[in-house]
Amino acid sequence: MSGTDFTFRPLDPLKDAELLHGWVTHPKAAYWMMQDARLEDVERAYMEIAADPHHHALLGIGDGEPAFLMEKYDPAHRELVGLYEPEPGDVGMHFLVPPTDTPVHGFTRSVITAVMAHLFEDPATRRVVVEPDVSNTAVHALNAFVGFVPDREIDKPEKRALLSFCTREQFLARHRLAARGVPV
Repeated sequence: MSGTDFTFRPLDPLKDAELLHGWVTHPKAAYWMMQDARLEDVERAYMEIAADPHHHALLGIGDGEPAFLMEKYDPAHRELVGLYEPEPGDVGMHFLVPPTDTPVHGFTRSVITAVMAHLFEDPATRRVVVEPDVSNTAVHALNAFVGFVPDREIDKPEKRALLSFCTREQFLARHRLAARGVPV
């Protein structure tokens, strides 16, 4: 499944809460920091996001089924307020691939590529900003794959994070290389 095989739909906090609950409480989702969340906690968290004009949750759909979670946010208003100087066109992003008993080689790379392509479909998006936990080396590798460049470590209330940026040009350059089979 390539990044172009996914579609996106807004997350429905009530309808999708049970599905999300299984994803965010799984041990493999430890960096999502919802390990002990009850179903009601997940509903409440995503109802808050749905009501927030600066934060949006989407489900990535593959083969007609929910395949991953993506959140986008305005870093001038959420997550990174006071931790860096936002530029016009900055968009923050999180994504979560659910656990599976039958992993598909390259699936997560396809997901992050689809997420980035979706964000850059908006001509106003000039740069994507991420702030993963400094110890999440797996996501750092995925971020590098799509063109993110680490800037610096920052202290958020819940974690020490690696602030990283990816411009449209960096993503397109990495995406073209990967599409041609050049190791990135």
